[in-house]
Amino acid sequence: MSPQRPPEPVLCLASASPRRRELLAQIGISHVLAAPEIDEAALPGEAAADYVVRIARAKACSATACATGLPVLAADTTVVLDGTIRGKPRDAEQGVAMLLELSGRTHAVLTAVALLAGGGLQHRVSASEVRLRSLNRAECIAYWESGEPHDKAGGYAVQGRGAMFVEHLSGSYSGVVGLPLFETAQLLEAAGLLRWREAGGQRADGGPAQ
Repeated sequence: MSPQRPPEPVLCLASASPRRRELLAQIGISHVLAAPEIDEAALPGEAAADYVVRIARAKACSATACATGLPVLAADTTVVLDGTIRGKPRDAEQGVAMLLELSGRTHAVLTAVALLAGGGLQHRVSASEVRLRSLNRAECIAYWESGEPHDKAGGYAVQGRGAMFVEHLSGSYSGVVGLPLFETAQLLEAAGLLRWREAGGQRADGGPAQ
């Protein structure tokens, strides 16, 4: 018996994040990758919700990501504490300081997801709350030295060792990881791209596939 051919990709994921790729595969969406090339700096006085939406939409529209001709999905995640964006730490000093700021407190995690399909650009935003337990400087340094938080918004990864610090999470776990699957599925379904439910000769409503 010849091996099954992999499904044809239905969209391009504009991301270099393996976490987003795993989440998209989790809901059965075959895709190709294209890392976007945009300036992710926040604008002066820009609100966090406006920032993640702007960056997610810019990623979806980036020339590199759109080169495949497929619909393009993109996302952006940021951590917000006291109304201020906490992005990816630039070095060990900032990474440790960021974790100590989050220590014992509740912060917001915002993730915007955008889909460019059929000439239209739509987006959704996921908002969650995360509380970290109290941390000391020594464990923050040890965590930084593990390498895990170097490219993570807020300086921690809820899907990795950073989960040991998470006392409470309210909202979307996948949104905190980086791709909110509920909102992503809404966008994909509206664009006619959520096709895995037709597998096995059955439509989503339980009837035979046409």
